[in-house]
Amino acid sequence: MAHTSAHVAHTLAAHIDEVFGLMGNGNAYFLDALLRDTSATYTAVRHEAGAVVAADAHFRTSGRIAAATTTYGAGFTNTLTALAEAAQARVPLVLVVGDEPTSGPRPWDVDQIAMASAVGVRTYTVGRVDAAAATVTAIEHALTYRVPVVLAIPYDVATLDIGDIPAVPGPGRPTPMAPTGEFAHAALDRLAADLAGAERPLLLAGRGAWLAGAETELGELVDITGALTVTTALGRNIFPASEHDLGVAGGFGAPAAMERVREADVAVVFGASLNQFTMRFGELFHPSTTVWQIDTDERATNARVGGFVRADAKLAAAELNARLTTADIGSTGSTDEATTRWHDSVDTATDRAYVVGSELAEDGRLDPRAAANRLGEVLPEDRVVVSDGGHFIAWANMFWEPSAPDRFAMVGTAFQSIGLGWHSVAGAARANPDSTIVLTSGDGGGAMALSDLDTAIRVAGGRGMAVIFNDAAYGAEVNLYGLKGLEKSPMLIDEIDFASLATAAGGYGVAVRSLADLAVVEEWKTRPVDKRSFLLLDLRISGEVIAPYQEEVIRVNS
Repeated sequence: MAHTSAHVAHTLAAHIDEVFGLMGNGNAYFLDALLRDTSATYTAVRHEAGAVVAADAHFRTSGRIAAATTTYGAGFTNTLTALAEAAQARVPLVLVVGDEPTSGPRPWDVDQIAMASAVGVRTYTVGRVDAAAATVTAIEHALTYRVPVVLAIPYDVATLDIGDIPAVPGPGRPTPMAPTGEFAHAALDRLAADLAGAERPLLLAGRGAWLAGAETELGELVDITGALTVTTALGRNIFPASEHDLGVAGGFGAPAAMERVREADVAVVFGASLNQFTMRFGELFHPSTTVWQIDTDERATNARVGGFVRADAKLAAAELNARLTTADIGSTGSTDEATTRWHDSVDTATDRAYVVGSELAEDGRLDPRAAANRLGEVLPEDRVVVSDGGHFIAWANMFWEPSAPDRFAMVGTAFQSIGLGWHSVAGAARANPDSTIVLTSGDGGGAMALSDLDTAIRVAGGRGMAVIFNDAAYGAEVNLYGLKGLEKSPMLIDEIDFASLATAAGGYGVAVRSLADLAVVEEWKTRPVDKRSFLLLDLRISGEVIAPYQEEVIRVNS
């Protein structure tokens, strides 16, 4: 005989290896069964939001689903911002929580199902006879729709003996969406013809293309069409060949590269939603560019799209490759003189160059561009970067080139939140046990999430780093509203000594006021991993340097 919580724990652990959580009354028996009787790895966090964020970051940096767990009531409500972020970012995870008894709410209970629904998250409630089946269904829902799911265990059901744990068929895996029907195939025919006639074709890929595993097919399409390539911030380096790549699109893009994008006559977008930042608020493509989008959404996600194909990026790219190599269409523009010049015209040193600035800004503090550029040269190559939200996000995106889409995760930007950065380190560290984990955060978000500073240092240890861009302000607000003449005092922060905080928590904190201070990174890398401490770089940067993407936001809001 086993109680309900054990049914959930055993079934969950059969399909999910990593669980992040904080124990309370509502999940105590679930955690006891998980730790005593299963092979799942449990990582304790210090704040309930951290459990969800860690599970979120685990998926973003590995593609493998993870779970989170908290108690009911305040434990659950503390997860809501993190749940909303995961829902907006389409990240699958399962949050196991306690819930009110089936007999009705107690004075301290809240309507958790309604709250989860309000942020776009579905709840499955465990019953007396279907605990294992409900667990599998919740996992399957998360994987199929790429969303977070709540799995609730009512308080009076948690310890009921409900018999032996049944063998339940595992969750089904989502079937890739093939282009089907006359409309989809006619659209692919038109798209193939557009690419065949293009002199300056461009392919743009996003996170959806990576999730689809479309790298090989996209590489073949580049070779066939002679296209230049560009990616979203979340799709970096998905294309196999870098010599034809213009880097990241949108506000993080290099100025010369973005001018090249506007020269395209046909652009095909794979697995990218074309949000306002990728689109540079409507300025990414020239008005004369023909824009196609291939995505699993029901319809085009931006008004600029002229042709849409609903399909998995990998399957659609394969269909295009087949069409473009058939005898009746020919081998396309890759053999055309004009297209060949376009294909071979990228000068990565020039087209992808950013303004670095001098070491110090006019106020005597570090120029964040110079600091980020130097860090891009000295950070460990085998790194996974997790980023909080805030004005500073530009610097890592511009100067720290990731080797693949799953080597850089921005946790918070989908929901426009800050303060999730420290929590994400544990998830990335568990997902990538052989890599250096690098957190980038601002002082505002960094202070907000300090509850899991200890977790990051404990879990990542000597293969963990944090870079805090510390300008003693909420930079985005200063740039957007301070420049409009609003009172600045609520936008400023008394300068926080993050270096001392990290040292106090068992790490190794260094205040960085010059580029020479970054030599500590080279010295840190030479130590054996087991002899290192978690390294925190407290960059004392100038708030006077505004990121290019922020200048676009200012322009649009002025």
